[in-house]
Amino acid sequence: MLSFDRSSLETKAARVDGKLATNDPVWLEDDPKPVDGVIVTGRLSNAGENRFYFSGRMSGEVEEECRRCLTPTRARVDEELHLLFADASDEESDESDVYMLEPRATTIDIRPALREQWLLAAPGFTLCREDCKGLCPRCGSDLNVGPCGCSPVTDPRWAALQRGDA
Repeated sequence: MLSFDRSSLETKAARVDGKLATNDPVWLEDDPKPVDGVIVTGRLSNAGENRFYFSGRMSGEVEEECRRCLTPTRARVDEELHLLFADASDEESDESDVYMLEPRATTIDIRPALREQWLLAAPGFTLCREDCKGLCPRCGSDLNVGPCGCSPVTDPRWAALQRGDA
């Protein structure tokens, strides 16, 4: 469960133990979505008048193409989270690390904040392995499998150095 009743949080913290599914409507089309959803655990508690604090962890895997050879590659995301939710009328709600709540809302939905934290934590580029050789720029062969047979391309501006003229 990732949505909580505000009135119940006034007296007692809520244990968060849920999953943000890959097909949840919170995700946008181009988001790097988690493979099997994002596992979220932690605690959501009252942090003063119309403020709530989440402390916990999110984890999951994202699948992207290797930035060098385009092989599908998975990367693990495991982040500790500390999130502050406050009413939009709160004077501190203008800060970038505070998630705004509608003043009359009866529930706190932490899914949009989790999505944002996932986007910040997911790697922008992944490699299938550290020594990935990528693709040949001429024929497109995967150089991790072996040499492609193309002759090396040399920029003619370097010819003088190769001949020893410089």
